[in-house]
Amino acid sequence: MPGPAIHVDNLSLQLGAHHILSGMQFSIAAGALHCFVGPNGGGKTTTARCLLGQMPHKGNIRFEWNDGVKGTIGYVPQLIEMERTLPLTIDNFMTVISQDKPAFMSPKKTVKAAIDRALERVGLTAKRGLMLGSLSGGERQRLLFAQALIPNPDLLVLDEPMTSLDEGGARLFEQLILELNSEGTTVLWINHDLAQVARLAHTITVIDKVVLAHGSTATTLTGDMQRGVFHAQTNRSAA
Repeated sequence: MPGPAIHVDNLSLQLGAHHILSGMQFSIAAGALHCFVGPNGGGKTTTARCLLGQMPHKGNIRFEWNDGVKGTIGYVPQLIEMERTLPLTIDNFMTVISQDKPAFMSPKKTVKAAIDRALERVGLTAKRGLMLGSLSGGERQRLLFAQALIPNPDLLVLDEPMTSLDEGGARLFEQLILELNSEGTTVLWINHDLAQVARLAHTITVIDKVVLAHGSTATTLTGDMQRGVFHAQTNRSAA
């Protein structure tokens, strides 16, 4: 079954005197692979956090879930620092986030099977005994993706998840994202790699505090639009 459709109407966010987002309006189809693109600092992550209910905002955000029943949302943030002194292995971490029991208590068979499957899908099965503090940036990013797969998400929100990955890890993530989308998961992906966006995304929203453009990737991510996005990024970096 497809994941939810998402409808955003007049989304705005102001922090103090700063207008972070203004009058944003767009819709994402059920089961789409949709990308947010635009210059750094333009509000892509803030928009996603508004959709997740993590930021105060004005306007209306409406999810159309299958049969009206709210499904599962998975979220993979940009690489975050983990407390390196925590006495937890990958297995311990996955057990903690998958059940309401201490990490030292064995998970139920169904929970263990879900953990096994998630670690297999992100390529961490052989490293499940490693301590969190010993993980590389790419391994931590794989772990963050694994936790978003329990339970299998109907909506998957990705905030540039490939930033710390090597080529092999990036290929694995891309394959996994396509696999989940083919199973019906609605994918909302913040992505700065416009070549990848052009190759994979069904639809896009170009964001720089407002919606600059929205629609099918083929008709929206034109050469002129790409040059405009990078021109805005260059100007911000030079400021």
